[in-house]
Amino acid sequence: MSHPSLSLRLAKLAAVALLPIASAAFAQNAAVVNNKPIPKQKVDDFVAALAAQGRPDTPELRAAVREELIARELFVQEAEKKGLTRTADVQRQLDNVRQDILIRALIRDHLKANPIKDDEIKAEYDKIRAQAGDKEYHARHILVEKEDEAKDIIAQLKKGAKFEELAKKSKDTGSAQSGGDLDWNTPQTFVKEFSDAMVKLEKGKFTETPVKTQFGYHVIRLDDVREAKAPPLEQVRPQIQQELERHRVQALQQSLRAKAKIQ
Repeated sequence: MSHPSLSLRLAKLAAVALLPIASAAFAQNAAVVNNKPIPKQKVDDFVAALAAQGRPDTPELRAAVREELIARELFVQEAEKKGLTRTADVQRQLDNVRQDILIRALIRDHLKANPIKDDEIKAEYDKIRAQAGDKEYHARHILVEKEDEAKDIIAQLKKGAKFEELAKKSKDTGSAQSGGDLDWNTPQTFVKEFSDAMVKLEKGKFTETPVKTQFGYHVIRLDDVREAKAPPLEQVRPQIQQELERHRVQALQQSLRAKAKIQ
């Protein structure tokens, strides 16, 4: 039989020998919950997401995040202990989350391998500018349900009625209280029937026949015209890049579908 003091000394020596391993494991983990480690990287990722929303990265925030991750791990372990991961409903939800993660990863990988180039952004910017035209129009309108109503408004305008007053009857409630004012816009902002009638008007004139669109009948007055002032490229670069990336992902989807066997 071993002497108790010898056993105690051996146990202490073993504990000291394991200290470097334990310290290294602790350094990599924020916590260990029932022998399940929570990596420090999880805390870093969580804090980074909160920092992106404007939360300052402080020791207090990191402590709160650590507690939150511990609480989550405890809940997950209890759910697994109860066998909830094997239920059909949970399996479906886990599968949906897995799909979302894989789809986002595929899109990131595809865009990384096929990045949007500066010349593509510039070409799209020039195309949008060309489509928008070189003029902006400041117009007002009155929208009504029936053609006869529009004709009656035109007749009143010809007799000297104020456009701004008659506009209060407009179906377009967004502009009715501001005299039918539509502010400055390029023709492409409006449906074709509306823009075609608007650009033919002289400044200060109104349409003498009702303009029919999918929304009803319009009476349009053109207040002013000016040279279009396009925003600088750098101001709209993020929106253009996002749109081009969307097209690139759509092309990937179409390519995959074309090669797939779908029954």
